[in-house]
Amino acid sequence: MSPAILLLLALGLGLVGWLAARARAWSFRRADPAGRLTSLPTYHAWYVALWVVVPAAAFALVWNGISPQLIAQSVLADPAAADLPPFGMQRDTMLSEARAVATGAAPAVFNPGAAGLVDPFREAIGRFSAIGLAVTLLIAFAGGTYAFLRLKPDFAARTKVERTVMLALLLASLVAILTTLGIFASLVFETVRFFGMVSPVDFLFGTHWGPDPMGNADNPDPSRYGALPLFWGTIYIGAVIAMIVAIPLGLMSAIYLTQYASPRWRSWLKPALEILAGVPTVVYGYFAALTVAPFVRDAAQSIGIANASSESALAAGLVMGVMIIPFVSSMADDSIAAVPQAMRDGSLAMGATTNETIRRVLIPAALPGIVAGVMLAISRAIGETMIVVMAAGAAANLTANPLEAMTTVTFQIVAMLTGEGSFDHPATLSAFALGFVLFLVTLALNFVALRVVKRFREAYD
Repeated sequence: MSPAILLLLALGLGLVGWLAARARAWSFRRADPAGRLTSLPTYHAWYVALWVVVPAAAFALVWNGISPQLIAQSVLADPAAADLPPFGMQRDTMLSEARAVATGAAPAVFNPGAAGLVDPFREAIGRFSAIGLAVTLLIAFAGGTYAFLRLKPDFAARTKVERTVMLALLLASLVAILTTLGIFASLVFETVRFFGMVSPVDFLFGTHWGPDPMGNADNPDPSRYGALPLFWGTIYIGAVIAMIVAIPLGLMSAIYLTQYASPRWRSWLKPALEILAGVPTVVYGYFAALTVAPFVRDAAQSIGIANASSESALAAGLVMGVMIIPFVSSMADDSIAAVPQAMRDGSLAMGATTNETIRRVLIPAALPGIVAGVMLAISRAIGETMIVVMAAGAAANLTANPLEAMTTVTFQIVAMLTGEGSFDHPATLSAFALGFVLFLVTLALNFVALRVVKRFREAYD
């Protein structure tokens, strides 16, 4: 039985419990008009509904995870499965074909040996679906009965419901934290394995990057795992070239929208600017590869640079800077708008021009928020992949020439983890080490940005 059916059944029973509990709470008030309920009838209704839905839904999710294994064990215990291979892909394929036919996902089996397993699968699926349905009903009925019998005029249903909601909110807030911890733990585990094969000093400070996925995994060449060109390419494209484009354009657009634009123009320009944040990065990649990169190459050749390539750090950085303009502009816009009006009026009253007020009052006052926006934009830029893949090339070059091909950490992570490389090979494990370093850098930038934002909010809230 589909887990969605069990969840809908739990919700339906919860609705029945909600209506019954609400009616019972109103009966308390009608029985004693002079008395007062400790909690409103709605809270009594939600208390019973939660006791019905939560245990039944939890069992439905657990049953959805274990029932396929129980069905498979039941089929394997049937005499019809005696001729199956003991292990291997062939047996799994035959079981999958029989299950697909039994559930109606396929019209017939391809392997004749799987035809005798269709009926055992149908029988097992029907039996365990009935068990799941029966247990779900039993749990929902038991939970609803327990909660319904506890309802009394002086029962603090509101406190119980609010504690449950608070617990749900706490669990929701922990999801992001636990996810981050899980990512960090997995990266640390694989990074430690990699550093057991290649020295961290060679990895962090080496100047040559050329892992060989087909090389000897037991005795790798440390000189081939120098990631310094990757770190330089990531910083040069994402934190230098992109920021040279994004910071001036983003800041000037924020100043215009907050200080000079009329409300009508602002209502059109600000949403149009923020549309850039919703464009898929692959679209930016196509734009960089098909339009910006050839333009940069032709412009370089026109001024006498003969070896200019269509893959360059400059092309990727320019498009990446355009992509992150909304990050800088939105944070700067909010920061400038949050500066108290009294500071503007005071500056203008002292005889300062609008230009001087912006340069000497508004920008310094909004600087923490602007810096936070820039830090968040850098974090976004150094994690970009598609633009680099399509416009910057794959060469790990340690150079300051923006017209040369260059690559970044994210591109090499994709390159190392795609294909058929073994996860025990240092070439594949190097992707986790690169990801670990990038994770630490991004986490540090986000931490700095959040600290700056906190300081900004404390000053002007």
